[in-house]
Amino acid sequence: MLDTYRQFITQRRNGGKLITKQSVLNELGLTKSDSTYTYALTDTQADFYATNIHVESGFFCFDFNFPQGKIEKLKLGLPGRHNVENAIAATAAAMQVGLKVEDVCRGLESFKGVQRRFDYRIRDERVVYIDDYGHHPEELRACISSVRELYPQKRITGIFQPHLFSRTRDFADAFAASLDLLDEIVLLEIYPARELPIEGINAAMLLAKMKKTKKDLVAKDKLVNHVLQLNPEVLVTMGAGDVDQFVQPLESALRLKHQLA
Repeated sequence: MLDTYRQFITQRRNGGKLITKQSVLNELGLTKSDSTYTYALTDTQADFYATNIHVESGFFCFDFNFPQGKIEKLKLGLPGRHNVENAIAATAAAMQVGLKVEDVCRGLESFKGVQRRFDYRIRDERVVYIDDYGHHPEELRACISSVRELYPQKRITGIFQPHLFSRTRDFADAFAASLDLLDEIVLLEIYPARELPIEGINAAMLLAKMKKTKKDLVAKDKLVNHVLQLNPEVLVTMGAGDVDQFVQPLESALRLKHQLA
């Protein structure tokens, strides 16, 4: 992978600039220069980084630091510290091509991302419902941690559909640790995709590895009613299989239950 990045770097045209993550500067054999800049979430050794990261009215806000100064109180339309870091890289690139600061600020606040990436389906004081494509332990951890930071006083219920028998086998402990960040866990059976079953690898195996006591393995045809009985305060669906077919039914059921438009 590093070789591929190095090859990509060599394709810069004369006068082209590179913005790369501070932590991989040495691995890529680079040094900071007039054409090579670095970014990081909070590492002050980088050219571009954030300070004063905090949640305000359900949004991540931060100050953007760059070599010539600071832009205060940027507001990000996407949640999560990983997206704050992505926004730092995007803002750095935007500044290099001459965008106005006010345009950058407006763009960050209005950007809503893509479908099934921390996709708000319901955002109400009575109930919040978020759908996310995450299907790797680190993606789940990032998603759940972001929800926790946004709603620290709320009970967070997660529905996860494991994707692939081999991935579930290889990362079972990591999946369990990430899902244990939830208050309540609802597991669906593994979505096989292109694979045949592997003996002993199933959702029950994964459920047994979790330390949380509030955890259930639920059949698809029972999912919506089960969730309604849990009466979640914040609900998150996660997975890359066919869990997306339940997004609309869950949203409709929750809107009806709470009499939301």
